[in-house]
Amino acid sequence: MALSWNYDDMPDQTGRTVLITGASSGLGLVLADRLARRGASVIMAVRDVAKGERARAGLTGDLEVRQVDLADLDSVRSFVEGMRADRRRIDVLVNNAGIGGQTRELTRQGHESVFATNHLGAFALTGLLLDLFRPDHDPRVVAVGSNLYRRIKVRTDFEDLSAEGGFSPGTAYVRSKLANILFGAELDRRLRRAGSPVRSFLSHPGMASTPMHDSARTVAQRAMVTIGGALFSRPVEQAALPLAFAATDPAARTGVFLGFAPRKKDIRVHFDALVPPADDLALAARLWRISEEATGVRYLGDPVLAEGDDQRL
Repeated sequence: MALSWNYDDMPDQTGRTVLITGASSGLGLVLADRLARRGASVIMAVRDVAKGERARAGLTGDLEVRQVDLADLDSVRSFVEGMRADRRRIDVLVNNAGIGGQTRELTRQGHESVFATNHLGAFALTGLLLDLFRPDHDPRVVAVGSNLYRRIKVRTDFEDLSAEGGFSPGTAYVRSKLANILFGAELDRRLRRAGSPVRSFLSHPGMASTPMHDSARTVAQRAMVTIGGALFSRPVEQAALPLAFAATDPAARTGVFLGFAPRKKDIRVHFDALVPPADDLALAARLWRISEEATGVRYLGDPVLAEGDDQRL
C-alpha cells in the first residue's frame, strides 16, 4: 500500500503540541517548520541551545527551544523534570535525533554513544514523558528508523552496550536504527495491551541530504555518501514527509514502516511490512528489558520483567 501525500495534505494542527528531538537542523528542523506552519505548538528539543535558537529565529509560529542531550540520561531526566515543573503537556513526540560516530566513545553512563543517543535516550525520554500525553488529542509517538536494516546484517545481541566486543561506524548506526524500529513496534503492542490511547508509529526518510553526511571521514565513506547520494538521496524537505505523515495523518497505521521506496522518483508514502529481524517479538522484548536495565526507566512504574513474562506495560 502506498499513498500520495504532501505537506498541503497535513491536517490542521492548531491546539496540538509536538515535541521533536534533534530539531535544530535536518529532518527535525523541516518538521518543526512544517508543523508550526500548520498551527502546532512545537518544542524543539536540542543539544545545543544556541544553535537551536538560531534555527528557531528563521521560522515563524509557536516554537520553543529546550535543551536535552540524549546521550546523557541525567540530561534526559532533567529535561522531563523541566517539562513537569512548567506543567507542559504534549500530543506528539517525534524521536528524530540521531548521530553517527567514527570512533568508539562512551557516555557518562558508560554506554557506546551512538546506541546511547539514538536508542537509549529515546527509550528513556519516551517512558518518562508518557503520562504527559493528553489522551484526547490523538497522542502519538513517532520513531525514526532506517530501512538499511534490510540490507546490512548486524549483531542483535544488544547486551554489549559499551561496544567492548568491537566497533564499526556503519554497523553501529544501523544497529541503533534497528533498535529504534524494534522499540517503536514493541511500544505500540504494549500500549495497546494497556488500553492506552497513545499510538506508536514507525517512519523512515530513506537516504536524506542532512548534516549527518558531513561526518563521513574516510575515502570509502565519502565515496559511499557521494554515490549513494546520487542514486538514492532525497532533499531534506521531501525526506521529512513520512515523518510528518506519521505524526499527523489519520490514515497512518502502526505496525508498518511508513517511508519511501528506494526509487527517488517514487514520492509516495509506503506502508511496508517489517521483515526479519525487525519483526522478531522475542528480540524486541529482550531489547526492552535491556533498555530498562540500562536506563532505569520503568514504563508506568513497572519493574524489570523476568524472561518470558507477558505482563508488560
